[in-house]
Amino acid sequence: MLPEHARHTRAEAPVVVHHPAPIQHVHAAPLVAVQPGHVAAVQTIVLPDGRAVTGYAINPVHPEPVPAKPVVSRAAVNIALGGVGFLAVCGGLLLLTTFIAALAALIHQLVILAAVIFGGWVAVQVLGASRGSTTVNIRKAIFKRNHFHG
Repeated sequence: MLPEHARHTRAEAPVVVHHPAPIQHVHAAPLVAVQPGHVAAVQTIVLPDGRAVTGYAINPVHPEPVPAKPVVSRAAVNIALGGVGFLAVCGGLLLLTTFIAALAALIHQLVILAAVIFGGWVAVQVLGASRGSTTVNIRKAIFKRNHFHG
């Protein structure tokens, strides 16, 4: 068990309250007394242990309001606008490359179409020239000086 502490009693001393007095300045020129708009009241507070504290009541100081900052800084706006511009350029370049690829594919298809049409025309010219059905044995054909002897 813990021992009990002995309670100490304080000797009761009379409480003396001092009221501050204004300081008088001595000047060669007479002073004009100006009454302040608000005189602070002297307050006395008794603490739980019996001591008394006397002083002026101080009003809380309210700081001046800070001007509101913009929600987004100017640098962040500039970076975002640069990113939007970059994306627009990239999109334009993507469209340009897509257009070039589509144009190349169209030219490729036109070349194939021309080859098919031209090949068909050549086939009609070669196969359509003979009116009868003539069979030619190529093994027996003789070429002399680039001239065909059949």
